[in-house]
Amino acid sequence: MPGLVVPPDPIGNRPYRIVFVCTGNICRSPMAEVMTRSLAASTELGDGTTLTDHLEVRSAGTGPWHEGEPMHELASAALVRGGYPDHRHVAHQFKPSQLSRIDLMVALDRRHQQTLRGLGADPGRLALLRAFDPASGAAADVPDPYYGDDAVFDDCRDTIAAGCTGLVASLAAHWESLWAA
Repeated sequence: MPGLVVPPDPIGNRPYRIVFVCTGNICRSPMAEVMTRSLAASTELGDGTTLTDHLEVRSAGTGPWHEGEPMHELASAALVRGGYPDHRHVAHQFKPSQLSRIDLMVALDRRHQQTLRGLGADPGRLALLRAFDPASGAAADVPDPYYGDDAVFDDCRDTIAAGCTGLVASLAAHWESLWAA
């Protein structure tokens, strides 16, 4: 089922670039990156390719606090418990110089969305992850699990998975409509 948000058209003739953005790039955004890549790899399109053949998926943080660090160990463990592939990750900060090369920026909460707007992000290329989850209702933010335990990280993973599932469905439907025209 397509999500509530329609992704913007690609900027050019190249892979569609998506970046997930959270605070430090060690919990929420790398989890969304891993899940989206995994879901896209299993999404076959009408032309026989998979969605992943057309995407470039990354993640970044709004600040430099964890620059160079791996994914939070509880985030990584939650992904493994959820059946997602192990993922080597090195945290980095979002750079404003990237704005013109990104098709879709997906913020994990409203603070990240505001930070990206403050950096000059095109509002038409910026979305909250939960906007792709029709079951999220009025909930806009993915809660930060940083100080939580396994259960908190599992809840976070499940919330992110619901948004990523809607995002991938929206991208696949949008991709098919772009190339069918």
